[in-house]
Amino acid sequence: MARPIITLTTDYGTGDHLVGVMKGVILSINPEVNIVDITHHVLAHDILDGAVTIAQAYSYFPPKTIHLVVVDPGVGTARRPILVASDQHYFVAPDNGVLSGVYDQTEALYVWNITSEHYFRNPVSSTFHGRDIFAPCAAWLSKSWQTAAFGDPIEDFTRFSIPKPKVDGTAFKCIVLKVDTFGNLMTNLKIADFPALVVPDAKFTIRAGKTEIRKLLPTFASGTPNEPFAVTGSSGYLELCVNKGNASRVLGIGRGAEVIVQIE
Repeated sequence: MARPIITLTTDYGTGDHLVGVMKGVILSINPEVNIVDITHHVLAHDILDGAVTIAQAYSYFPPKTIHLVVVDPGVGTARRPILVASDQHYFVAPDNGVLSGVYDQTEALYVWNITSEHYFRNPVSSTFHGRDIFAPCAAWLSKSWQTAAFGDPIEDFTRFSIPKPKVDGTAFKCIVLKVDTFGNLMTNLKIADFPALVVPDAKFTIRAGKTEIRKLLPTFASGTPNEPFAVTGSSGYLELCVNKGNASRVLGIGRGAEVIVQIE
């Protein structure tokens, strides 16, 4: 039988002991677990960034993977810890909306408020629920798979809408959702929803900062050095790039910036 998989997505960074401690807690409960780091560099305290990150990643893992997501600025408050079962995956996270992108992508969805404290480490720190609640619950789930044993089912879980482009005639008002390590700017415009951008001989203008972009190219290497252009990113969203450069710096914009796509 395949070893169970638990993924980790946090805003903890890797400069402290936090991630290592969570892994130690998991392995102490179930040493057979295969732990995979998705990222520990979600923007600090940024629930939207966490929601976008896990939504982009979780579906590439095998069925029955448990995704542990801790972006938790409300740690120690009345916000609930939750266990979520989607059609093929499980999630353990705070009930603060960090799974909103997952909720948008799944048809079957079941959510439990985690209240069974015998699964927690004791005493529970008010500042490190990743260690004392989320990690042990994910580990115990990987041993038993008894979701109902963790608490009561709920339907009032927290979710928010990931920002969508606004249509204004033949113009789409978008925002930058993420800036990746290379400086590429991922917008919230999904190419599949706007096929007019990719029809043969499509003509459009993308306004980003003070720059106008008129090229949608197939690869990063297709671009002229130092000249911004657009690509269809690996997650299907319109991205702004510079060949071997940093589009965020070249365009002078970052996360949250407005990008206008005008079909001509």
